Amino acid sequence: MKFGKVAVLAGGDSAEREVSQRSGAAVHKALVEQGVDAFLYDPAERGWQNLLATGVERVFIALHGRGGEDGQTQAILEMLGLPYTGSGVLASALAMDKGRTKALWRGVGLPTAQAVTVKRGEHVNFAQLLADLGGQVMVKPAHEGSSIGMAMADSADALAAALAAAADFDHEMLVETWLSGPEYTVGIVAGEALPAIRVKTPHAFYDYAAKYQDNTTEYLCPAGLSVDREAAVRALALEAFAAVGAEGWGRVDLMENSRGELQLLELNTVPGMTEKSLVPKAAAQLGMSFGELVVKILSTTLPAAELLANTEAAER
Repeated sequence: MKFGKVAVLAGGDSAEREVSQRSGAAVHKALVEQGVDAFLYDPAERGWQNLLATGVERVFIALHGRGGEDGQTQAILEMLGLPYTGSGVLASALAMDKGRTKALWRGVGLPTAQAVTVKRGEHVNFAQLLADLGGQVMVKPAHEGSSIGMAMADSADALAAALAAAADFDHEMLVETWLSGPEYTVGIVAGEALPAIRVKTPHAFYDYAAKYQDNTTEYLCPAGLSVDREAAVRALALEAFAAVGAEGWGRVDLMENSRGELQLLELNTVPGMTEKSLVPKAAAQLGMSFGELVVKILSTTLPAAELLANTEAAER
């Protein structure tokens, strides 16, 4: 009852609509099972102007991608005076922009692979750009998630094709030095870094198909790291999260380069939230059920004093 009536925002009109619908359905089901008065709300179908009429008192954001994860939804909810899960307007907008997030991390001394942002229609010397970034690169739409529009390139022709394909999704594309080491992801909830997950895929990289369309990807948690290395991975994720000004919960992705050095990839401020998603997998390693996890995330919308009291009660 302390939460009141909770809207789970899901769907939306981004390229990640289908993933968002799955996340929203799982979150809604879990909240209801935990006794929360929750309901699903798709702003793409019902409009923002009708949200307050539902009697909503706080919001669990399960919208992925542009329009939901990039500060726009957060700004609307701020204007409506509704508490919501996750990061605020500035951090959400920044984290959605991969190139500017990497620039910020580099500026505060955090490790991230060399990259160049290319604008749609910009003249590019493909061979030179490829050489400058080590001869093999990853191309990503700068403002998309779920590995949409990503491709590897190791020739000038492949780079040109990858940029053209990515330009179908965005007006800016990130061209990043290829990282050949293991990939990790670290969920963060209420200021705590969850156990690291190692992502292993037989695909050339962790693409959309590896995430959602086949069963060949392995998610290792524990990640098989030494105690010190696990601590270093979690600490770097927390630093990266704080540097962007993120709040509440999220997920930091990182990889090792050929020298075994950790390199930050990106920050997801509204990660996937089905029961098979990565943040729930990591939480399960701490003995936290999916239902307990969604309630803990929702609890971050409570006033600070009440959140502290709830945390202390749970620890007792």
